[in-house]
Amino acid sequence: MYNGRTDPVEHVSQFNQRMVIHSKDEALMCKVFLSSLGPMVMRWFDGLKPNSIGSFKQLIQAFGSRFIMSNRVPQPLDSLLSLSMREGETLKAYSDRYWEMYNEIEGNHDDVAINTFKSGLPTKHGLRKSLIGKPVTNLRQLMD
Repeated sequence: MYNGRTDPVEHVSQFNQRMVIHSKDEALMCKVFLSSLGPMVMRWFDGLKPNSIGSFKQLIQAFGSRFIMSNRVPQPLDSLLSLSMREGETLKAYSDRYWEMYNEIEGNHDDVAINTFKSGLPTKHGLRKSLIGKPVTNLRQLMD
């Protein structure tokens, strides 16, 4: 199982070797590959935009650009606490930066992530007001 700490190139290589007889079945390759990922990496996958992956090759490319090219040591939880939206920064840029850091943190800290994302928004930001008025209960709601 790939957990973000081992060599991602080696993981893909071993996976392809084990699945060589099924390599023509795209759907099976994707499903089995996803089952080989640990919880931290599945958070990354769950955060991908719907329908953004159309083939096993695209899945491996996305995995590679996230984990092979940036195989880093997990960050401490307090890394999230220091993030806030910068003056002039777009919501998309803040969100991308926030989720990039969140994906580098080990463990399940969904409640902290929801609260720190919201508190990192400027006080008068419409999204922050909306999140206070209608609180989200899980990360999927927040990311949508």
